[in-house]
Amino acid sequence: MASVTPSDPKTIVKSVDMSDEMQSVAIEIAKKAVRDNSVEKDIAQYIKKEFDTKHGNTWHCIVGRNFGSFVTHETKHFIYFYVGNLAVLLFKTA
Repeated sequence: MASVTPSDPKTIVKSVDMSDEMQSVAIEIAKKAVRDNSVEKDIAQYIKKEFDTKHGNTWHCIVGRNFGSFVTHETKHFIYFYVGNLAVLLFKTA
């Protein structure tokens, strides 16, 4: 798993359907996005663009404190987790 520094927010994975390696990458990218941005839209945009670049199109990312969702995703390309008090939903579609 990823290393934790004192300034890192706590991460909790709620639901995942992806490799452990991709999961670790998603969490690290999200932590960086949260450190570097204060607006949820900017955090989501950063995560989406990083995953599009690293793992091909088409990724979708939703970030927020209060939202519901029900999505269809490619097998092995879905994660829902918290970084601190922000929920992150990241998934890929064909």
